[in-house]
Amino acid sequence: MSVLSDKSDNSDSPVLVAPHDSYVGSIDQGTTSTRFLIFNREGEPVASHQIEFKQYYPHPGWHEHDPLEIITSIEDCIEGAVKTFETQGHSARSIKAVGITNQRETTVVWDNETGEPLYNAIVWTDTRHQNLVRKLKARLGADKLQDLCGLPLSTYPSVGKLLWMIENVPKVSEAYEKGRLAFGTVDAWVVYRLNGGPKANVFVTDPSNASRSMFMNIHTLQYDEQLLDFFRFDMAKLKLPKIVRSSDSKAYGTLTTGILKGIPIAGCLGDQSAALVGQKGFSPGRAKNTYGTGCFLLYHVGDKPVISTHGLLTTVAYDFDGRPQYALEGSIAVAGSSVKFLQNNFGFINSSSEISVLAETVEDNGGVTFVTAFSGLFAPYWYDDARGTIFGITAYTQKGHVARATLEATCFQTKAILDAMAKDSGRPLAELAVDGGMTNSDLCMQTQADLIGIPVERPRMLETTALGAAIAAGFAIGVWQSFDELKSVNIAGVKTFEPKINKEEREKRFGRWEKAVEMCRGWANE
Repeated sequence: MSVLSDKSDNSDSPVLVAPHDSYVGSIDQGTTSTRFLIFNREGEPVASHQIEFKQYYPHPGWHEHDPLEIITSIEDCIEGAVKTFETQGHSARSIKAVGITNQRETTVVWDNETGEPLYNAIVWTDTRHQNLVRKLKARLGADKLQDLCGLPLSTYPSVGKLLWMIENVPKVSEAYEKGRLAFGTVDAWVVYRLNGGPKANVFVTDPSNASRSMFMNIHTLQYDEQLLDFFRFDMAKLKLPKIVRSSDSKAYGTLTTGILKGIPIAGCLGDQSAALVGQKGFSPGRAKNTYGTGCFLLYHVGDKPVISTHGLLTTVAYDFDGRPQYALEGSIAVAGSSVKFLQNNFGFINSSSEISVLAETVEDNGGVTFVTAFSGLFAPYWYDDARGTIFGITAYTQKGHVARATLEATCFQTKAILDAMAKDSGRPLAELAVDGGMTNSDLCMQTQADLIGIPVERPRMLETTALGAAIAAGFAIGVWQSFDELKSVNIAGVKTFEPKINKEEREKRFGRWEKAVEMCRGWANE
């Protein structure tokens, strides 16, 4: 597919062609840290800067971020990366555009007149509104929602977080009653603030993020009256961002401060869609699995949405040219965060990178199974009442056994998702492309290949999420003209992990996992 020809058919503006020495910046706003990376035309990162920011856990099941700290971290990362870029002899002016990729579902609310946040951002992992979601599930018409928006009712999408704030936070309910309440996922908040807030009022989102709210019709890519009525929103009181294409040279405005002042924001993708783009999953049948704070497997299904009947989500992969592409998604709430849990809560390791070393001090898991359901279990189970549970502990159990079981938990859930994906799509995957921090562990990736029975392919350059946002922005301003130009990007140094156990052993291990999953249910019902 040629992006050049498609854009000339669907846009009033002429196709842009960027100078050869052009670079693209990428804001990667994640759950635990913010980064800014600068990519060249070959898709290689030439400079970057990263800042971790504070996580707030006020009560069990609650997880928050400071919306203003998110913005500050972005601005500081841009300054840091560009300074490094300039010390290499480059000019900041050769950065022609910036793309944004972000943690999805995390919900931000602000006063649309002042631009000030009204509450901390409620993070996608948060489960405080579990009882509210149960009441919604009992409401007439709840069983029709997934066909409209692609998502089942759970604590995961943005809608429950917003409803909780309107019901429980006086400043939010007051703004709602006055018609001044602005809602956005992190992308909308970031774009709004980087453009200067209420003065410019650039209030937009892209379909890959809007599809995570339960407000957008997955078929039309417009806000849906039936969905909004189900949740009983008064649309005279609530401001929602305009849904625009994921790649657009004008819709996202420009940076208004700092070292890149005046540079256009030209692309935006939710982090998992960005990783699919960064893995060059441009054709149906391509898939990727990102092992970050959570773990997310996206399978490109083409230009028509496929509504899952096996516990998966339907989401927008990207919309670069007015012809949106869709994906089936399997979402795992806890992946890298389980490693952080062993580090910060149990003190087993001093840094995440030590997990494999600890796990390799033993030959196997010693009979230990760790269901890391800290926020319930997401796809394909959707057990909101599950909680983290360790089974099989004996006097023989050592730290290494728990470490192995922690890595295996993500791999088992990935197998469950792949099994569901094969049922929904009608065809199993032949190989799995991976990225994200946990993929640095050879042990974890070998375990993954063993449990799913197909090769796992890890690229040398793992910054595929940030690359995806850069690609979205680069297409908008002519750094790249077509997907064909990206074929050679990030293909050197791919490492393939082949399965080393037989089918019988694989199914035996998975059977034990499924038993543990059933036994961890019901803990959050009291």
